[in-house]
Amino acid sequence: METNSNNAKSPLKGIVIALSVVAAILLGVLIYIWVDRNALIDDLTIEKDQLTEQLGELQMDYQNLSSNNDSLNVELAREREKVEQLIERVKKTEATNRAKIRQYEKELGTLRSIMKHYIVQIDSLNTLNVALRKDAAQAREQAKKSQAKYEELSKTTDEYAKQIEKGAVVKGRGVMMSAINSSNKETDRSSRVEKLKTCLNLVENALAERGPRQVYIRVKGPDGILMTGGQQKIFEAAGEQMIYSASREVDYQGTEVEICIYFDNGGQPFVKGVYTVDAYTKEGKLGSADLLLK
Repeated sequence: METNSNNAKSPLKGIVIALSVVAAILLGVLIYIWVDRNALIDDLTIEKDQLTEQLGELQMDYQNLSSNNDSLNVELAREREKVEQLIERVKKTEATNRAKIRQYEKELGTLRSIMKHYIVQIDSLNTLNVALRKDAAQAREQAKKSQAKYEELSKTTDEYAKQIEKGAVVKGRGVMMSAINSSNKETDRSSRVEKLKTCLNLVENALAERGPRQVYIRVKGPDGILMTGGQQKIFEAAGEQMIYSASREVDYQGTEVEICIYFDNGGQPFVKGVYTVDAYTKEGKLGSADLLLK
């Protein structure tokens, strides 16, 4: 009986042993899977942290980029916003989501490539700006020199113009005054005088303006009062307005020309004494002369 009992226990024991072995194997496999899974999670977490750190560095790099170009600054602001959005998405994504992490790594690479393009573009602009500033500085210096030369030339030109203008003034010579009677003969008797005659020459001047030229005389009587024959007529000489006694137009062509101007006293008699005449053109005084009437 004992023999049969032992024989019955032997198969059961074998089954128990076999199940124990299988359980041990399964436990080992589960432990391996758990350890491997934890190691993978650790690796993915490290990878996520590295990605986050790289994005932070890229964000700093974008913050340090700047230019003087408004359009480029707008583009840089847009790329900075993309980096910030990517950082937020990475933070919200589980480390175990390997597909998303790989996608974010690709986006990081794209953003880096774009940033390198902007760095090259900004360097080119900075180089261009330096060259432009240098050119602008040279242009300003050249303009300054040109302005100085222009001012010097203008000053010289003005001086020459003044000299030419001064040289172009028509001058007079030989101013003489005489008294004319009713027979158109000269007299020194005041009671016989009908008119006073003033003659002079406009001298030759090749620089002077050609054409009609008005000559004016101012006659003062023995009392020093300007004689106008009852009419006050005004002219301008060298910028000054004056009253004149009589005038006459002459055609001046640059060569010497003689002119005589007559003045009657509007029917009033001439008295004894010294008469004075001053001759003018619009450019200035030509000369003076005196006449004694007895």
